[in-house]
Amino acid sequence: MDRRALLKTPLAGALAISLATGVGAQEMDKTSQASFDTVIGFMAAMGSGDIETMKALMADDMVWHNEGDESLPWIGETVGKQNILQFLGVFSSNLSVTKWETKDAFASGDTVAVFGRKNGITTNSGKEVGEFTFALRAKVRNEQIVLWNWFEDSFAVSKAYQGN
Repeated sequence: MDRRALLKTPLAGALAISLATGVGAQEMDKTSQASFDTVIGFMAAMGSGDIETMKALMADDMVWHNEGDESLPWIGETVGKQNILQFLGVFSSNLSVTKWETKDAFASGDTVAVFGRKNGITTNSGKEVGEFTFALRAKVRNEQIVLWNWFEDSFAVSKAYQGN
């Protein structure tokens, strides 16, 4: 499986531009800024399929947790860098992101929060999800991500995935 190809979307450029220009306007202390830069850098690397940068920004013991309908193959908790990279392949092969718009992002110490709007098409049914909101709570240690806690409208995603 070519994870780099799976992570790329037509919106990679838009994601990088959105992250670079629309968020982070408030002043932050040094720790908050470093945490913010780490998370935004990771998101940009995901959007462009830059696996090496992603790996560099992930702690070996990183935890990725997606809240929602556990019938979806990408919902639940994944622990460890290598397991997360495999998980991202599963996610990318099941949902093609057609819209990603970061609305707000901020950091306080080691915690970063990102909020936005997203849309996609599930490969299981070929149905569009419909635009929905997402939220992310990330934790950073030594400029590496240790927690990626993702929240989205999994009801809408599940309905599309199941073909309803």
